[in-house]
Amino acid sequence: MSKVIWFEIPADDPGRAAKFYKDVFGWKIEKWDGPFDYWLITTGEDKEPGINGAIMTKEMGNMVRDTIGVDSYDDFAKKIEKEGGKMLTEKMEIPMMGIIGSFQDTEGNIFAIMEPKMD
Repeated sequence: MSKVIWFEIPADDPGRAAKFYKDVFGWKIEKWDGPFDYWLITTGEDKEPGINGAIMTKEMGNMVRDTIGVDSYDDFAKKIEKEGGKMLTEKMEIPMMGIIGSFQDTEGNIFAIMEPKMD
């Protein structure tokens, strides 16, 4: 089985959203030092169940998105399309992380799959 490994929350104002989630849930949220407005969320200790995620601007998408870990990006991309899903972005490599791409399911929901980089 493939597990959800990441989530993204869209926001008009990522800083305001970060404050909200910090104040409500006590999450650790830090602005990413990259070329676009993206805030990394740590929801708890690594030994606790659950996943981490990020806050992104709505220009990057306006729906909450989940990323599902897979052992082969290409195999799962084919399965998704065979079952009626639609590829939204070409696969992209994130250095030191893996290969990722966005899809839409048969109900219009957006999600991503990621083949983690194996060292």
